[in-house]
Amino acid sequence: MLTRSRLPATSDRVPLHTSVSANRAIARRIEWSVRYHAAHPERIGQRLAKLDREWDIERVLEANAAVLTVTGVALGVTRRTGWLVLPLMVGGFLFQHAVQGWCPPLPVLRRLGFRTVAEIDTERYALKAVRGDFGPIGPGVYDADTRAAHALQAARL
Repeated sequence: MLTRSRLPATSDRVPLHTSVSANRAIARRIEWSVRYHAAHPERIGQRLAKLDREWDIERVLEANAAVLTVTGVALGVTRRTGWLVLPLMVGGFLFQHAVQGWCPPLPVLRRLGFRTVAEIDTERYALKAVRGDFGPIGPGVYDADTRAAHALQAARL
């Protein structure tokens, strides 16, 4: 019997095509931030504002593709037509990313720490939980580390 390969869910595409070490580094960064802010709740508002401005991996890839496409077309029109191969390749890689979740710049960008919307939201909702936006969580306010663990667990549900 023939089986069709399933395309990964949108939220899973990028992490599935990212190295284990890069995924772990991103997860550690999220956990560190939540634990740090659980111990320093007065800084949560600033961190949330910064998260609102953070570019996710999709936005970075789209901007990268747009710049390379415009550059390739401009060089192809003004210099040599061979440059028109660049936007063709970029378009193909962008389509590949849309379907599979992988493209050539992805490993580099992930190692640089660019995160998915889901990863940014995990940190965001964990910080909001620590701050008390959703009601009380875990142990008392003086046990910041355990509160951070509870908030991370809730945010990942």
